[in-house]
Amino acid sequence: MDKDSRHNWTLLRTPTGIDWSGRTRYAAAMYFFQKGEMSAEVLEVYRICSRLDSEDPISVLKRWKIGEDWIGRLEAGPDYSMSRESGNRFRDKDMRKNKELKRDKRI
Repeated sequence: MDKDSRHNWTLLRTPTGIDWSGRTRYAAAMYFFQKGEMSAEVLEVYRICSRLDSEDPISVLKRWKIGEDWIGRLEAGPDYSMSRESGNRFRDKDMRKNKELKRDKRI
């Protein structure tokens, strides 16, 4: 893991309840999303929790039963490496899901 990734990994693990901790976790999540290592669905949970410093996004992911790969990565620790193909798989899956949602909402 490079220096930037390790730094953002630390920020991602900021404890709940600290002022601005939700926004800190969201900024770090955006870093991993932009690298293709996090799905848009998981990033959305971090966005929702960003204004709720006391809400743990991991518990929300578990409660909503989404982001199993991401939860596994967090539980494995910072040295877990995700292949580029895995990140692309997340984005491809999200793109298909978004197209399906748009198709279902047509009037």
